[in-house]
Amino acid sequence: MTIVDNKKAFFDYFIEERFEAGIVLQGWEVKSIRAGRVQLKEAYVIVRNGEVFLFGAHISPLPTASTHISPDPVRTRKLLLHGTEINKLIGKVERSGYTMVPLNLHYLKGRIKCEIGLAKGKKQHDKRETEKQRDWQREKQSIMKQNQR
Repeated sequence: MTIVDNKKAFFDYFIEERFEAGIVLQGWEVKSIRAGRVQLKEAYVIVRNGEVFLFGAHISPLPTASTHISPDPVRTRKLLLHGTEINKLIGKVERSGYTMVPLNLHYLKGRIKCEIGLAKGKKQHDKRETEKQRDWQREKQSIMKQNQR
């Protein structure tokens, strides 16, 4: 079950491969995510010291968050992957010029998971082509709907 999607990632990048990663979260973050107060629009994934981190994901704290902590909405969160997956990602990012972007947050067996994509950036003309395709699909649907009447 999807919590939030990063639609901007599909517009800006060609997604080559997908990986599912766990996230290290604090209690208040889990509550906020379950309430739907999370945004991935500006987020990205980096590798540092052989570990994978999620940068820029904004999780708004609930007003009922605990009083003895000071929540940081955009703190860096560690992503949990197998060593072989991390090595594969490091190789692709450093050698092949790929980028890692978070695609969505979802539940799996009650746990919150982050799907990250290995992506190549789109040029401006590719983005225009994507927009044309989307408009054509929308127009095609409306024509089909009119023909059914």
